[in-house]
Amino acid sequence: MIPVNQALEIIRAEIESFGSERIELSKALGRVLRQDVVADCDLPPFNRSQMDGYAVRSVDTTDAPLTLRLVGEAAAGSAWKGELKAGEAVRIMTGAPVPVGADAVQRLEVAHESADKTFVEINEVTPCGQFIIERASEVREGVRVLAAGERITANMVATLASFGYDTVDVGKRPHVAIMATGAELVPPGVRPAESQIRDSNSHSIEALVQLAGGLPRRLPIVGDNPAALKLAISEAIQDADVVILSGGVSVGDYDFTKPVLRELGAQIFFERVRVRPGKPTVFAKINDVLIFGLPGNPVSAAVTFNLFARPALLWMQGTTDATLRESRALLSHRVKSARERTSYLPARIKHDDDGRSIVEPLKWGGSSDFVSFARAEALIVVPADVGTLNAHTPVNILHLP
Repeated sequence: MIPVNQALEIIRAEIESFGSERIELSKALGRVLRQDVVADCDLPPFNRSQMDGYAVRSVDTTDAPLTLRLVGEAAAGSAWKGELKAGEAVRIMTGAPVPVGADAVQRLEVAHESADKTFVEINEVTPCGQFIIERASEVREGVRVLAAGERITANMVATLASFGYDTVDVGKRPHVAIMATGAELVPPGVRPAESQIRDSNSHSIEALVQLAGGLPRRLPIVGDNPAALKLAISEAIQDADVVILSGGVSVGDYDFTKPVLRELGAQIFFERVRVRPGKPTVFAKINDVLIFGLPGNPVSAAVTFNLFARPALLWMQGTTDATLRESRALLSHRVKSARERTSYLPARIKHDDDGRSIVEPLKWGGSSDFVSFARAEALIVVPADVGTLNAHTPVNILHLP
């Protein structure tokens, strides 16, 4: 068996970038940037008012209350064109450019306009810079605001649009063929007969591939038949960049994945990982096609996909941060683990009254308990040789996508 970190290093060494493509901004959510995004202007591009009120010269207000002559109005998208002189004020709206000559804004609540709108009484001293966001205080032109390798989130879309990126270079998406194996499997729409179960893995893996930016294609279920499996894999690698199999990766009489891969000339890089659940995970390659053989138990398949296949798909797209986000939390309950393998235990996250992250292990019945796993938000990492962790122990957790 090899440790998780070594397995990831092996996978990373076999990944080749898929290059980039230019797409419309409206289609960029979730894609991986393949270019740096640079500000093409200062932000804000002018001194901007934070308040509805009056643009003034601060020096004119030192003896407040006092009256200033109203000489114009500035609104968002409609600047006042003159230059403010001594004893003058300009009515200004939130977001409007501050007029030349003004160095402060006083809010409406401490001012009063004359009935004919020609004068305004300012009732408080207005400090220099008050309620003004200075030009370039957020971003200066030419500064990199997003970096190649980042995945585009909904929050980033506004940044891209604001700096003129109506199209953007992103990593090409890998095509992923997904195949569930096992004579006991039937499609979800079929009621299982005795000794049968519904195929859940190909559907959950399809969803996980989508979250990782891949283009999934589910293939028909393959029974425990080496000839049928060999044919199915041979056909799948013709138009896929990655093939993900579930089931048949252990050492039983009906586990045919590894023998079939060898018959097809696959280079098998590893076939057992020091991980629980998911020890018999396989990583191989046929020509330029990556092959992942995941265990058949649903929780094992989901955990090993997130640990190994997900990073591979993201690396293909050029991401710089492919593994699950890691953080620290306090255990809510005592947990036990297998000493010979690193365990990844499904859990939920909550916060105590002090705002500390608390991770609560889910009550689950093992690697086939997909019902409990449906509520999982994170995986508690219990290192090999630890065995038991007591409540309130700080632990590493991996956040599930």
